[in-house]
Amino acid sequence: MTFEYRWAEDHNERLPALAADLVHRGVRVIASIGGLTTAVAAKSSTATIPIVFEIGGDPVGLGLVSSLNRPGGNITGVSLLIGTLSAKRFQIIQETAPKAALIGFLMNPANADAQAQTKDVLAAAQSVGQKLAVIQARTDRELEAAFATLTEKRADALLVMADPFFVTRRDKLVELAADHKVPTIYPLREFVAAGGLMSYGASIAEAHRTVGMYVGRILSGEKPADLPIQQATKVELIINLKTAKALGLEIPMSLIGRADEVIE
Repeated sequence: MTFEYRWAEDHNERLPALAADLVHRGVRVIASIGGLTTAVAAKSSTATIPIVFEIGGDPVGLGLVSSLNRPGGNITGVSLLIGTLSAKRFQIIQETAPKAALIGFLMNPANADAQAQTKDVLAAAQSVGQKLAVIQARTDRELEAAFATLTEKRADALLVMADPFFVTRRDKLVELAADHKVPTIYPLREFVAAGGLMSYGASIAEAHRTVGMYVGRILSGEKPADLPIQQATKVELIINLKTAKALGLEIPMSLIGRADEVIE
């Protein structure tokens, strides 16, 4: 069996051509794990080759499938639903920094789910009277500028949106947060493993395994239309106490007690 890999290197405009190339090569199934934009490119390239996607939002609301139980057509996949956890991440970072006068929210306006995630965080902040600064970044240069803006605004903490670009730049984000001494909560464990303070979200590794399982079932003869969308059933709170110490931050014991993993 031969595996064909394609990577857009953060240039999403390349995705349609990359997907079309895979279709031209006559692959038996396409596994798309780059988020919504990648899934849309794959779906637009073929109506016959089976597709298994992995995204962070609601595939029905985002227009990928018509139903979770019966996705129909040639596409199925896994939804981490990490975007819908934005409000909960806000609550956790507020619990970590209860005296924060201003909390930042770093979002990527190029993400199709950006508006929904921003709306959730703004609503959560408004419900408790918390001042929130929405900062945008979609390039490496804009990431640098975003943290400079947070420093200018004297933000006391930061919430990072669930976004594929931010995942690929997790080392840079963690470095910037440390340099600017901003307590930050991320959407995935991978950020904390890279030295970030804390994360709250589903497991990418588990989602990858589920995508692989579905690919195997399709290669064995099952049809995507008959495979229901798999949704994350467990979310994880990960805390890095070493990073907290470097920030001079005391994590509440109540929060540590709820953590699924504590890195020391």
